[in-house]
Amino acid sequence: MAAVLCIVSPMSIPIGDVPISLATFIIYVSVWVLGPYGSTLSVAVYLLIGIAGLPVFSNGGSGIGKHSGPTGGYLIGYIFLAFISGVFWKIGKKNVLVTVLGMIIATAVLYAFGTVWFIVQLDVKLAYAIKVCVWPFIPFDLVKIIFAAVVGKPALIALKKSGLSIED
Repeated sequence: MAAVLCIVSPMSIPIGDVPISLATFIIYVSVWVLGPYGSTLSVAVYLLIGIAGLPVFSNGGSGIGKHSGPTGGYLIGYIFLAFISGVFWKIGKKNVLVTVLGMIIATAVLYAFGTVWFIVQLDVKLAYAIKVCVWPFIPFDLVKIIFAAVVGKPALIALKKSGLSIED
Protein backbone atom coordinates (compact mmCIF):
# COMPACT_ATOMS: atom_id res chain seq x y z
CA MET A 1 0.00 0.00 0.00
CA ALA A 2 2.97 2.32 0.55
CA ALA A 3 3.97 1.66 -3.06
CA VAL A 4 0.44 2.44 -4.25
CA LEU A 5 0.54 5.69 -2.26
CA CYS A 6 3.87 6.55 -3.88
CA ILE A 7 2.42 6.00 -7.35
CA VAL A 8 -0.95 7.72 -6.86
CA SER A 9 -0.13 10.66 -4.56
CA PRO A 10 1.90 12.74 -7.03
CA MET A 11 -1.13 12.80 -9.32
CA SER A 12 -3.07 15.67 -7.83
CA ILE A 13 -5.40 18.40 -8.99
CA PRO A 14 -4.34 21.87 -7.90
CA ILE A 15 -7.33 23.89 -6.72
CA GLY A 16 -5.39 26.49 -4.80
CA ASP A 17 -2.84 26.14 -2.02
CA VAL A 18 -4.00 22.61 -1.17
CA PRO A 19 -4.36 20.12 -4.05
CA ILE A 20 -6.91 17.33 -4.37
CA SER A 21 -5.12 14.01 -4.15
CA LEU A 22 -6.14 10.38 -4.20
CA ALA A 23 -3.80 9.71 -1.27
CA THR A 24 -6.68 9.73 1.19
CA PHE A 25 -8.59 7.21 -0.94
CA ILE A 26 -5.59 4.87 -0.94
CA ILE A 27 -5.28 5.26 2.84
CA TYR A 28 -8.99 4.47 3.28
CA VAL A 29 -8.62 1.33 1.16
CA SER A 30 -5.45 0.34 3.04
CA VAL A 31 -7.44 0.41 6.27
CA TRP A 32 -9.82 -2.18 4.80
CA VAL A 33 -7.07 -4.51 3.64
CA LEU A 34 -4.37 -3.96 6.29
CA GLY A 35 -6.18 -2.84 9.45
CA PRO A 36 -5.01 -0.08 11.79
CA TYR A 37 -1.37 -1.05 12.24
CA GLY A 38 -0.58 -2.14 8.70
CA SER A 39 -2.23 0.91 7.16
CA THR A 40 -0.47 3.25 9.58
CA LEU A 41 2.85 1.55 8.86
CA SER A 42 2.28 1.86 5.11
CA VAL A 43 1.67 5.62 5.53
CA ALA A 44 4.82 5.95 7.63
CA VAL A 45 6.86 4.15 4.95
CA TYR A 46 5.36 6.43 2.28
CA LEU A 47 6.28 9.53 4.31
CA LEU A 48 9.83 8.28 4.86
CA ILE A 49 10.24 7.59 1.14
CA GLY A 50 9.14 11.16 0.44
CA ILE A 51 11.43 12.62 3.10
CA ALA A 52 14.31 10.65 1.56
CA GLY A 53 13.79 12.66 -1.62
CA LEU A 54 11.71 10.54 -3.95
CA PRO A 55 8.97 12.66 -5.61
CA VAL A 56 5.98 10.88 -4.07
CA PHE A 57 4.05 13.78 -2.55
CA SER A 58 1.42 15.88 -4.34
CA ASN A 59 2.62 17.49 -7.55
CA GLY A 60 5.79 15.37 -7.38
CA GLY A 61 7.06 17.04 -4.23
CA SER A 62 9.57 15.47 -1.88
CA GLY A 63 11.93 16.13 0.99
CA ILE A 64 11.61 17.59 4.44
CA GLY A 65 10.71 20.94 2.86
CA LYS A 66 7.36 19.52 1.77
CA HIS A 67 6.68 18.52 5.39
CA SER A 68 7.53 21.99 6.63
CA GLY A 69 5.56 23.75 3.87
CA PRO A 70 1.93 24.89 4.00
CA THR A 71 0.54 21.39 3.33
CA GLY A 72 2.90 19.53 5.67
CA GLY A 73 0.23 19.15 8.33
CA TYR A 74 -1.78 16.99 5.97
CA LEU A 75 1.17 14.66 5.46
CA ILE A 76 1.52 14.16 9.22
CA GLY A 77 -2.27 13.93 9.49
CA TYR A 78 -2.21 10.93 7.14
CA ILE A 79 -0.78 8.86 10.00
CA PHE A 80 -3.75 9.75 12.20
CA LEU A 81 -6.14 9.22 9.31
CA ALA A 82 -4.94 5.65 8.88
CA PHE A 83 -4.77 4.82 12.57
CA ILE A 84 -8.09 6.33 13.69
CA SER A 85 -9.93 4.86 10.71
CA GLY A 86 -8.31 1.51 11.43
CA VAL A 87 -9.28 1.57 15.09
CA PHE A 88 -12.92 2.08 14.14
CA TRP A 89 -12.58 -0.72 11.55
CA LYS A 90 -11.17 -3.05 14.22
CA ILE A 91 -13.55 -2.06 17.04
CA GLY A 92 -16.53 -2.25 14.68
CA LYS A 93 -15.42 -5.69 13.53
CA LYS A 94 -15.15 -4.46 9.93
CA ASN A 95 -18.75 -3.18 9.95
CA VAL A 96 -19.15 -0.79 7.03
CA LEU A 97 -21.13 1.88 8.90
CA VAL A 98 -18.77 1.92 11.89
CA THR A 99 -15.75 2.05 9.60
CA VAL A 100 -17.23 4.85 7.49
CA LEU A 101 -18.01 6.81 10.67
CA GLY A 102 -14.42 6.30 11.80
CA MET A 103 -13.12 7.48 8.45
CA ILE A 104 -15.24 10.63 8.67
CA ILE A 105 -13.94 11.35 12.18
CA ALA A 106 -10.37 10.59 11.10
CA THR A 107 -10.76 12.90 8.11
CA ALA A 108 -11.85 15.70 10.47
CA VAL A 109 -8.65 15.09 12.46
CA LEU A 110 -6.67 15.22 9.19
CA TYR A 111 -8.35 18.53 8.33
CA ALA A 112 -7.51 19.87 11.80
CA PHE A 113 -3.81 18.99 11.47
CA GLY A 114 -3.61 20.34 7.94
CA THR A 115 -5.56 23.51 8.61
CA VAL A 116 -3.67 24.46 11.78
CA TRP A 117 -0.35 23.86 10.03
CA PHE A 118 -1.54 25.91 7.04
CA ILE A 119 -2.49 28.80 9.36
CA VAL A 120 0.89 28.69 11.10
CA GLN A 121 2.89 28.49 7.87
CA LEU A 122 1.04 31.20 5.94
CA ASP A 123 -0.11 33.38 8.85
CA VAL A 124 -3.72 33.47 7.67
CA LYS A 125 -7.01 33.69 9.51
CA LEU A 126 -8.94 30.56 10.53
CA ALA A 127 -11.94 31.49 8.35
CA TYR A 128 -9.73 31.76 5.26
CA ALA A 129 -7.96 28.49 6.04
CA ILE A 130 -11.26 26.63 6.46
CA LYS A 131 -12.47 28.16 3.20
CA VAL A 132 -9.47 26.85 1.24
CA CYS A 133 -8.41 23.80 3.29
CA VAL A 134 -11.68 22.20 4.35
CA TRP A 135 -14.87 23.16 2.50
CA PRO A 136 -13.68 22.29 -1.04
CA PHE A 137 -12.53 18.84 0.09
CA ILE A 138 -15.52 17.57 2.07
CA PRO A 139 -17.56 16.33 -0.92
CA PHE A 140 -14.53 14.66 -2.53
CA ASP A 141 -13.50 12.96 0.70
CA LEU A 142 -17.02 11.70 1.37
CA VAL A 143 -17.08 10.16 -2.11
CA LYS A 144 -13.64 8.62 -1.51
CA ILE A 145 -14.80 7.15 1.82
CA ILE A 146 -17.91 5.62 0.25
CA PHE A 147 -15.99 4.27 -2.73
CA ALA A 148 -13.32 2.82 -0.42
CA ALA A 149 -16.05 1.01 1.52
CA VAL A 150 -17.51 -0.29 -1.73
CA VAL A 151 -14.17 -1.70 -2.94
CA GLY A 152 -12.38 -2.22 0.38
CA LYS A 153 -14.59 -4.79 2.03
CA PRO A 154 -14.83 -7.01 -1.08
CA ALA A 155 -11.05 -6.67 -1.53
CA LEU A 156 -10.54 -7.86 2.05
CA ILE A 157 -12.87 -10.82 1.47
CA ALA A 158 -11.05 -11.70 -1.77
CA LEU A 159 -7.66 -11.48 -0.07
CA LYS A 160 -8.87 -13.75 2.75
CA LYS A 161 -10.21 -16.31 0.27
CA SER A 162 -6.90 -16.30 -1.57
CA GLY A 163 -4.91 -16.66 1.66
CA LEU A 164 -3.18 -13.32 1.12
CA SER A 165 -4.88 -11.34 3.89
CA ILE A 166 -2.40 -9.59 6.17
CA GLU A 167 -4.86 -7.54 8.20
CA ASP A 168 -4.04 -6.96 11.87
